Amino acid sequence: MPITPGDAPRTPDAQVGPIDLVARVDDALAVQALAFGLSEEEIGVRHHIVLRHLMYPGCRALGATTPEGRLAGFVYGMPNDRAHWWSTVVEPYLRREGLDGWLDDSFTITELHVHPSFQARGIGRELITAITDAVPQPRSILSAIDIESPARRLYRSLGYRDLARQVHFPGAPRPYAVMGAHLPLRRRPQPPVESD
Repeated sequence: MPITPGDAPRTPDAQVGPIDLVARVDDALAVQALAFGLSEEEIGVRHHIVLRHLMYPGCRALGATTPEGRLAGFVYGMPNDRAHWWSTVVEPYLRREGLDGWLDDSFTITELHVHPSFQARGIGRELITAITDAVPQPRSILSAIDIESPARRLYRSLGYRDLARQVHFPGAPRPYAVMGAHLPLRRRPQPPVESD
């Protein structure tokens, strides 16, 4: 069931809920450029890719928006399709590990980025758990640069595990890891409530 703004999780800095990513694609790419270090040329290429992805059946997008309307972060994804470019690149790596079945009946996190000034506040966690909670697929997959990073630590804390490493995408200067998790994603352990 899709999340509506009234029942979306809140962080102290931003409200997580559905966004019209077509209308806010430039805002989203500005966040991605800062968070991921994109050049103007890369932003131009990704602009067309994002708009094309948003036309795929089942594609969903959420944003974290400040009270002033600033986009602090966003996530979007879609049901995985083996015919999509991303799947055709990662499939041989997953097959080599005996894990290419993860490409079926999975929700792919295509992009997840938080503006650097809003990072380490739980916004990325809110975005990815909210989007995956609303999908019918039993698992989720994604790719991340294959280094130890805050993003990889976040994904592991949510239950994602490495399915394939040293995955090389054409034109990407660094290798990636493909990660997968069963849904729902793992939640942070809650501290015990003291009784009076």
